[in-house]
Amino acid sequence: LVSPESSVSVSAHNAVVGLAKAPGSIGLWEKFSFGLDPSALQERLFVSEENVDGFLGNAFCPSPCSQSALESQPLIEVLDVTEDRIQIRVE
Repeated sequence: LVSPESSVSVSAHNAVVGLAKAPGSIGLWEKFSFGLDPSALQERLFVSEENVDGFLGNAFCPSPCSQSALESQPLIEVLDVTEDRIQIRVE
């Protein structure tokens, strides 16, 4: 992380933490953990096509699936992500 570019904004009903990667760091962040102390952290995934595929794949087939069930799963594509919404196409 790069501390000068990272930021925190707190209001009565919301808190936003902006994180900036160090220049040598590459690739997308997949997940983050948060909590009041290290022994009680909660994990959250960033919105990405892979994370959406994994989440919806588990929703459609929570236990190990047969090959035919895997082949019949929908194709899921993340089209757009903004602060207000996410667009996902399912075929």
